[in-house]
Amino acid sequence: MAQFVDWDLAAATAGALSKSGPAVSYDDAARVVSELRELTEEAAGHVAEYTGLTSQVEVSPVRVVDRRDWAKVNIVGLQQVINPLVTKLSGDKPPGAFAEAIGSRVTGVQAGTILAYLSGRVLGQYEVFSGDPGQLLLNAPNIVEVERKIDADPRDFRLWVCLHEVTHRTQFTAVPWMRGYFLGEVQAFVDASQGGEHMLERLRRGVATLSDALRDSESRVSVLDIVQTPAQKAVLDRLTALMTLLEGHAEFVMDGVGPEVIPTVESIRAKFNRRREGGNPLEKAVRRLLGIEVKMRQYAEGRKFVHGVVERVGMDGFNKIFESPLTLPWLDELGDPDAWVARVHGARPALD
Repeated sequence: MAQFVDWDLAAATAGALSKSGPAVSYDDAARVVSELRELTEEAAGHVAEYTGLTSQVEVSPVRVVDRRDWAKVNIVGLQQVINPLVTKLSGDKPPGAFAEAIGSRVTGVQAGTILAYLSGRVLGQYEVFSGDPGQLLLNAPNIVEVERKIDADPRDFRLWVCLHEVTHRTQFTAVPWMRGYFLGEVQAFVDASQGGEHMLERLRRGVATLSDALRDSESRVSVLDIVQTPAQKAVLDRLTALMTLLEGHAEFVMDGVGPEVIPTVESIRAKFNRRREGGNPLEKAVRRLLGIEVKMRQYAEGRKFVHGVVERVGMDGFNKIFESPLTLPWLDELGDPDAWVARVHGARPALD
């Protein structure tokens, strides 16, 4: 198969460019790791009680990582997506030894640059590409850095983050078909791509554009504009609806559980939202380019949808959303909870 990205070089670049974490002693770092593991277990109990969802498979322990480890894990995941896409676009025809060697190294540096940027922002993640059923990651340096920047109570903030990320783990482990459905949609996105060398070169230029934008605050390109075909747009609409639901559900749960177990949750939410919305012009440009702005909108839109459905049919009624892919919300239903309730429930059930 044509080597599109030198993944070893991408990992080395991400490691070299990743920002150093906040200053902590060895003992303090060990305590942070230990507490995040404990709070993950505590959060799991709260999430199960609040949502009524419990894991149907064996759940692996949380993996607390630093920025370099986060990048390494995601490189493995990216390989599961990028390699089949390149095969599809190139027809598995080698581009020539020189072009492959030089091009893959250039793209490796660019991919590593992007991952280095993201590794300094992500607080946690449920990574589903690298193995079944997935792996919960918590990025300890970023959690400590943010809690300091917003002057949050450390334990409260860490539990709040754990609630969000454990909800994502629950979504994929309590709903047996979720991971397969998600991976199937990603594969459908790959299958809908158009082959040809021009498209492969377009993909390569897209990675370069992402990398260059980290230094260009005037960039107006979106990551979704780079390699999207009409057929891919239909798949992307379904993926957008799914991710908006999952992000909104996690936001709803973390704030729903919060008041009972996190005394400072209202203050944390207010400060955290201000941080999300802030940033210098370069930060805002990069967030838009990498799709982070889209993800931020998903938090708000998804949370509003989940709140609207729970308000109408209760938590048990909302959980019908996880019965099958057919009960997932359509993209246009995310702004109209009544439409989803009417389609799935038929009529609005009366709440006790």
